[in-house]
Amino acid sequence: MKKLFCMALLAVLSATALLAQTTNKPYRISGQIKGLRDTSVVLAHWYRSGTQYIPKDTAKINAQGQFVFEGDKALPQGLYLVLTPKQRYMEFILDDQQTFSFATDTTNFIRSMKVTGSRENEKFYEYQQALATLYEEVQAIEVQKKLRNDAVSAALFQKQQNELAQKANQIRLDFVQNNKGLFATKLLEASAEPNVPAPPKAANGRPDSLWTFNYYKAHYWDGFDLADDRFLLTPVYQRKLERYMKELTVQQTDSITKEADFLIRKTKPGSDMHLYTIYWITSQYERPTVLGTDGVFIHMAEKYYLSGVMPMSDSTALANVREKVNTLKPLLIGKPFPTLSVSDTLRRPINFASLKSDYLIVFFYDPECGHCRTAAPLLKKYTDANKGKGIDVLAVPVSNSPESWKKFINEFKLQNWIHGYDFTFRTDFRHRYDVFTTPQVYVLDKSRTIIGRGIPAEQAGDFLDFYKRQLATKAAPATVNKQAKPAAKGK
Repeated sequence: MKKLFCMALLAVLSATALLAQTTNKPYRISGQIKGLRDTSVVLAHWYRSGTQYIPKDTAKINAQGQFVFEGDKALPQGLYLVLTPKQRYMEFILDDQQTFSFATDTTNFIRSMKVTGSRENEKFYEYQQALATLYEEVQAIEVQKKLRNDAVSAALFQKQQNELAQKANQIRLDFVQNNKGLFATKLLEASAEPNVPAPPKAANGRPDSLWTFNYYKAHYWDGFDLADDRFLLTPVYQRKLERYMKELTVQQTDSITKEADFLIRKTKPGSDMHLYTIYWITSQYERPTVLGTDGVFIHMAEKYYLSGVMPMSDSTALANVREKVNTLKPLLIGKPFPTLSVSDTLRRPINFASLKSDYLIVFFYDPECGHCRTAAPLLKKYTDANKGKGIDVLAVPVSNSPESWKKFINEFKLQNWIHGYDFTFRTDFRHRYDVFTTPQVYVLDKSRTIIGRGIPAEQAGDFLDFYKRQLATKAAPATVNKQAKPAAKGK
């Protein structure tokens, strides 16, 4: 229960306040913190998450605890912090930048806060103070619970905590209802979890958990104004965005790109939220951690960067994006692997189409690469253990040294692999096969379609075993059905 109230406090994003004076400066924030003197405080705003912030100004505190932040350029609106020594801080919503100030005390920033000149922050702190009162009651119950450790008391304390939780929820509902239009209200609504009703029964008679998940996801963004750039200067958007894309979305290219486009459409074209959403999703899948999601980067690059939706003033950077798309697009999972023109150790061309194994692991490497020298024996161990099971390795060095190539084969006793070399030195391995680092591994099926890429060489065997198990699982129901039909006809 204590955790519940902590989360409630975080959902409101803690506290902020300001009182002001008329000034010619674009922003002027005056404050007083009793208990501090002859030191400095920092004005900052949150940067995407709740762990990073960007300093915007510094002010000296006099002997009476008074200070002023002021500057010649208006600040972007959002959730700001005043950081005091020892990293203690208070928060406020920056709206009117000239007509407010605040006063508080180091004994309790929230309890002691008095705000004038900013209705946003007056209401924001009224809410925080109301929650703080309930939180103190929860703490008192926790103390009594520890002192009286018996079942009867535990039940009573739980009842009291439940009642306080209901009060906290009612305070929140009342605040939202009575303060429409405030950004503080928007913060509360954006931070709230969807209220999921009781699910219908599934076919097995139990509550339908899939229905619950779908409802939760469908209402995940209720109350969140994705057209409001101020959310970028809070921890709320980054947290929700990351969870939605990484936890609530199936990590497959089609699913991810669908949700990416959905979110981007809900932002205002050209706004900071619009551009940041495009940037963040693209950056997450430029070097994806989930196998088979390379297509997300291709989609984002083509639809938003190369189309001009996402402005890029640097022509070199734009050219690099275009080059990367041209390299990766033919190498996506599900695409036929581009044929290699290589020869064996006797300089005889290797007929790629004649390699009849069920699976082919293409191992690009550099004989002098330390990781390659570690990975090759591990991959050999797997292929030796699975000899005769339709798995071949085509090993291709990307260095221009036939001597090093042959030495590598002999040193690690890799004669059972298929070895190819480009004696013409014409193949651009970097751009044709995305070999910017070595080793680079591709796993191909019998039709030489790419089923895996970018897999650590030492894990290629694990991936292939998993892939074959998945195929067997998918095929199993079809086999059962085929056997069941003749039996039914024979009745």
